[in-house]
Amino acid sequence: MRFVFRLVGFLLLVAGFVMLIVDGARAIADDSLVFTHLGPVLAKLMPTFYPRIEPLAVERVSPYLWDPVLVNLFHAPAFAAAAALGVIFLWLGRRPVEPIGFSTQR
Repeated sequence: MRFVFRLVGFLLLVAGFVMLIVDGARAIADDSLVFTHLGPVLAKLMPTFYPRIEPLAVERVSPYLWDPVLVNLFHAPAFAAAAALGVIFLWLGRRPVEPIGFSTQR
């Protein structure tokens, strides 16, 4: 299971880095600082589920979750969201810490 978490974490870090390079190239070409937001990226990746996120969040959890939290999350830069999610998956897939005072040698 650790392997899967680490693999997904590294792939998300790579995706975040690629998005940062694409945004940087676009910023150089447009001569202005422009980032790709997370919302349009999710809309392209999940075209059937993305429109249903707002009704699900409002009906099942709370309307206060949609407006201040999820709207701001969808306006976050996509490279930062992918990198943060990648770091979380890498943290979940880390090796367990060896206890202090125990020897692994026989």
